[in-house]
Amino acid sequence: MTLFTGLSAFPITPATPDGRVIEGDLRRLLQAIEAGGADSIGLLGSTGTYMFLDRDQRRRAIAVAVETLASTPVIAGIGALRTDQAQALAKDAAAEGASGLLLAPVSYAPLTEEEVFRHFVAVASVTDTPICIYNNPTTTNFTFRPELVARLAEAIPSVAAIKLPLPKGDLAADLKAYREAAPRLSIGYSGDWGCKDGLLAGADAWFSVAGGLFTQRAVALTAAARRGDRDEADRLDAEFAPLWEVFRAVGGMRAAYAVANHLGLTTAQPPLPVLPLEGDVRARAIAAVPG
Repeated sequence: MTLFTGLSAFPITPATPDGRVIEGDLRRLLQAIEAGGADSIGLLGSTGTYMFLDRDQRRRAIAVAVETLASTPVIAGIGALRTDQAQALAKDAAAEGASGLLLAPVSYAPLTEEEVFRHFVAVASVTDTPICIYNNPTTTNFTFRPELVARLAEAIPSVAAIKLPLPKGDLAADLKAYREAAPRLSIGYSGDWGCKDGLLAGADAWFSVAGGLFTQRAVALTAAARRGDRDEADRLDAEFAPLWEVFRAVGGMRAAYAVANHLGLTTAQPPLPVLPLEGDVRARAIAAVPG
């Protein structure tokens, strides 16, 4: 499906300490991403701090995005602790004009595969908007095995894609396993430092934190990797290497706020209890900004 292909840029969601979306700052970020040529915008992902915002705040962020963008589709994060909450968020996102949904099985108690399967079936029952499975075991403590992805793809027509973390082992083998399990799904990776290799291996999409700040550079890297130009992809990826080191050390979300502040895009800080970067680590993030 073309919605879940190419570069999907994941911006922060600038907000006040109590979660009110700073609409002017969000519009500025989104306009820059669209001008940079991203294929889609992943709004309210982990970088977009979706779990720190309430239902009304999330709905307003989606409304602002759809109002602001001329043609770039919005993929909206709808993860929530309870199934009924995720259903409500899915309906809100569809009503505001989101083109796709990004659904993670958020939980406090670790979930079983059957629980996750039924959760997805229930959320998909309230809207026909295409769903991207969000496989993020670091934050959800749940891993989508290829067998479960195959079951979801067979049972739910609106499941259209999966967003995968970088594997610990061979990336090509990981991609092959999911491709064989669910051939009709678009498959993309997150973890910016390894996504060049994912695209070169044949992945359909790069779900990118850096794309939310340095869109043109990320678009160029995506294009080179997708056409199989390894030399050009390696060259462009090397320009990001210092930033990848910071992302791996402190996480993309924290680094994205520091860089956005440095670039004058917003003065918003991460939502507490997450603390902004300070001192040497902040200096490292700023020094890693591609020239």
